[in-house]
Amino acid sequence: MAHNYDFWLFDLDGTLIDVDPGYPPAVIARVGERLGHGFSDEEATRLWYGQGDARENLLAERGIGAEQFWDAFHEEEDPHERAEAAYLYDDAEQFLADRTEPVGLVTHCQEYLTGPVLDALDITDWFDTVVCCDDDIGWKPDPEPLHRAMDEMGVGHNGHVGAMAGDNPGDIGAARNAGLDGIHVAREVDTDRDRCVRGDHRVTSLLDL
Repeated sequence: MAHNYDFWLFDLDGTLIDVDPGYPPAVIARVGERLGHGFSDEEATRLWYGQGDARENLLAERGIGAEQFWDAFHEEEDPHERAEAAYLYDDAEQFLADRTEPVGLVTHCQEYLTGPVLDALDITDWFDTVVCCDDDIGWKPDPEPLHRAMDEMGVGHNGHVGAMAGDNPGDIGAARNAGLDGIHVAREVDTDRDRCVRGDHRVTSLLDL
């Protein structure tokens, strides 16, 4: 399948990298203190990974606005702690090492965090472009962050065929909206969630590609 694409776009967290299991609950606990709410480890996981509508639903249940949550989150998460907690999936390293096509990163992880993480893992030079979503650029499933990455790689709207790989429904929606194949990277099987993620391909490892 890999040879079918002229370029690749990837999500970051949960697709190429992850963090030590104890890190999300620790960060979310500090966020909760700022917000005046306690969160269980299971709720911390929902807030951290935000699969589908899990984060939005939990915040709505608690009466916490999204902007309020993210303001507290960005106050509490330290780039250096995040970088130290991050690790690279083995299959991601193997797959990307073999790529000769342009490769871009489109992530909801903010620039102040993304840079230190990529540097700490020594993978900055893997990517021809890195697009960190924000209110101006847009948030997946909005296709604009993908369009920006494609334009920066010189593969936008000129006949090139590409794919976007990610672990979240928003990644697949962004791929579809941008006219790309969507590859759902389902590292942990969740039948209910996976049933709702309708990508063009579904893999549990990038080596399946």
